[in-house]
Amino acid sequence: MTLYKFAIMLLIFTISIVFLLPLVYTVSPFTLNPNSILIAPSFEHIMGTDRLGRDIFARILEGGQTSLIIGFISALISSFIGLFVGINAGYFKGKVDKTTTIVIDLFLTFPTFFLLLALISYMNASIWILIIVISITGWMGMARLIRSEAFAITNKPFIKILKLANVNSFKIMYKYYTPLLAPIFLISFTFSVGGAILAESGLSFLGLGINPPQMSWGSLLSGGKEVMDIAWWVSFFPGLFIFIITFCLMQISDKLQSKANTKEIN
Repeated sequence: MTLYKFAIMLLIFTISIVFLLPLVYTVSPFTLNPNSILIAPSFEHIMGTDRLGRDIFARILEGGQTSLIIGFISALISSFIGLFVGINAGYFKGKVDKTTTIVIDLFLTFPTFFLLLALISYMNASIWILIIVISITGWMGMARLIRSEAFAITNKPFIKILKLANVNSFKIMYKYYTPLLAPIFLISFTFSVGGAILAESGLSFLGLGINPPQMSWGSLLSGGKEVMDIAWWVSFFPGLFIFIITFCLMQISDKLQSKANTKEIN
């Protein structure tokens, strides 16, 4: 079995248990138990308990839903923004391209994570606020990739013929550009999902992300830093799940990129 296939299977398995296992594993992630504080992993609590006696595994399943929803939706939104901006810049060129380049460079002037911190510090974080903020700060990479490829497509003879025939610009971009740019979109999207999950985790770790009683892998990771010396499992398992998801997405993205490069060479 190749690493690529293993990554796909592991990703599907992890997402499945996060969303489906709570239907079977009915332990509440919110229930406090003063008699079960910081219990190490055991048959009763397979990933142990935190400093308030709450079951870590139940909290990872609950928090994982939040992290994955934020990661996938924000990556999808930012990818479509990047696709739209990049195609328009490559198709219309001229002033549209210059304006787009200035806007992208303006966003890239600030380190993305610090831009996230600046935006989120003025808002009360929630799932949808985080999705919007991460989407706003995550579209530039996709836009630059799409823009460069859209330039190449614009110079193709059949596109010039369609323009001379006064075919609607939206129809040209939708029917001819989008299918050709789909591989790049998919590659960038997989990278964006991993980046969005890490961004949310970083914000939550710093206390600027999901607020209690809601939880995410990042907030669970942050909650264990004060007891790291005596209860390693509180931070280890949320961090492990973050690593698994990002590792799988990066392996899938690398494979898609290598396939796309092979097609271009051929």
